[in-house]
Amino acid sequence: MAKEITSRSENYSDWYIDIVKRANLADNSAVRGCMVIKPYGFAIWENIRDQLDKMFKETGHVNAYFPLFIPKSFLSKEAQHVAGFAKECAVVTHHRLMNDPDGGGIIVDPDSKLEEELIVRPTSETIIWDTYRTWINSYRDLPLLINQWANVVRWEMRTRLFLRTTEFLWQEGHTAHATKEEAVEETLKILDIYATFAEEYMAMPVIRGIKTANERFAGAEETYCIEALMQDGKALQAGTSHFLGQNFAKAFDVKFLNENNQQEYVWATSWGVSTRLMGGLIMTHSDDDGLVVPPKLAPTQVVIVPIPKPSPVIDEVVHKIMAALKAKGIRVKYDMDMKNRPGFKFAEHEMHGIPVRLAIGERDLANGQVEVARRDTKEKTQQPLEGIEQYIEDLLVEIQANLFNRAKAMRDQYITKVDNFNDFEEVINRDIPGFISAHWDGTTETEEKIKELTKATIRCIPLDAEAEDGSCVLTGKPSQRRVLFAKAY
Repeated sequence: MAKEITSRSENYSDWYIDIVKRANLADNSAVRGCMVIKPYGFAIWENIRDQLDKMFKETGHVNAYFPLFIPKSFLSKEAQHVAGFAKECAVVTHHRLMNDPDGGGIIVDPDSKLEEELIVRPTSETIIWDTYRTWINSYRDLPLLINQWANVVRWEMRTRLFLRTTEFLWQEGHTAHATKEEAVEETLKILDIYATFAEEYMAMPVIRGIKTANERFAGAEETYCIEALMQDGKALQAGTSHFLGQNFAKAFDVKFLNENNQQEYVWATSWGVSTRLMGGLIMTHSDDDGLVVPPKLAPTQVVIVPIPKPSPVIDEVVHKIMAALKAKGIRVKYDMDMKNRPGFKFAEHEMHGIPVRLAIGERDLANGQVEVARRDTKEKTQQPLEGIEQYIEDLLVEIQANLFNRAKAMRDQYITKVDNFNDFEEVINRDIPGFISAHWDGTTETEEKIKELTKATIRCIPLDAEAEDGSCVLTGKPSQRRVLFAKAY
């Protein structure tokens, strides 16, 4: 199996695509830039979705659904917003097809032109805030805490499965509040949910930060983010939470009557993560033998392989083990495939990143033991059958922690402080550049010049960054804190 995967050291980009395809996560579709998410890939996404959905609901959010199509005039109501998405919008201009009277097949009916073009949803702020105008009248209607799970379309020129596709799946939260303080608190609460999920479920360490004005979401007053570092030393923006101020409320005239019977514009947030998280999971943990999935998100946490094939004696023991594991909430599968040999099965399960594999033969049963293989370290041990369910439960916890600690150690190893531009260029051009912690003078001009010279962008201003007097790495002008630069996906 591994021979079919390009090694990371040889070509990281090819390695990534090989993992996606060989592990049956996704494939290219007939529509350029779009993807087909296969059942195994979708099962992982479902686990991501379901856990995040639970965390949102635990904090008072509810789900709704809004239209896929947005009137073009809606986007023009918030100037920064339309400017940010104008080049990525897919536009519906007609609503009907017809047979070509000249025999040329199917054509667009020229008489079916829409009175107003519709934009295929690139994000839903405009359609949602137009709706909120009818939902919000009084302070009693606030806060409004809405999330939706949906697909969006952003017309990308260069695509890569999961990381950047023309159509992708995501969740987008849109909340309305009576005060600025409540909205800012909501923005940071969601950022914390994202960071907690990334670290505790994806085992992917992240840095909480705030975006520069140049990298801010179109139409937001502030954008907060979580940034992760992939194995090739490039950064991945894994989630964003935006404080929108009153910009969309004013654009769509969304007011409420406060407790003093005065009209005020509401305060807003929006936030989202997408199937890009699948790309982050792959690139954080996987290796040259295939996918590695953290136990908390693995569709199958334990697979049991009979040696050399199923038999009544082995089946009886396996079913007892499976019952004990399922009683602990562990997702377990018995590989009863009769067509392939154990070695082939081992390689397939390794490719799919199943955290734990048990191999059981009649000789093992006679010795009262079972072979246990863990995917993260590839270590194999013989363990007593007695109490195996508790051993497996503890092992899954250990694997989850090991994956996080391993990724964090790698991330921390590749955060480099630099104080001059020569060092900056040397680090950013390394095979694994990582994050560069450097001073910046706070201007968009310097930010863009550094990007032009090095392809590195400011990923974030870390929220835990301490004040530190210094000089901008490029201009030498005064700076009060360091920011994180990196090449990014």
